[in-house]
Amino acid sequence: MAEGGNNLAELKRELKSLIISELSVEDISPEDISDDASLFGDGLGLDSLDAVELVVLLQRRYGIQIKDLEEGRKIFASLDTLAEYVSQHAEERPDVS
Repeated sequence: MAEGGNNLAELKRELKSLIISELSVEDISPEDISDDASLFGDGLGLDSLDAVELVVLLQRRYGIQIKDLEEGRKIFASLDTLAEYVSQHAEERPDVS
């Protein structure tokens, strides 16, 4: 469950914006990213370098460490799975509004 006033929909919007800005995804807006589409391959088109950057971003932003490759594959399957994992495992998030 999401903490405080942060619901899952807000978290998904935040993650979409972070993916676009931090991973330099071009010609796409947060609204263009489907919650259930794959983040890699035929979905959003992220690659292995993007996966590493995403792991670092999650650690820096939410205090989440993903060290196991199999766990990472499950977490990064889609924006839905990523948001669910972040909502359950994030440390107290600073207010960055």
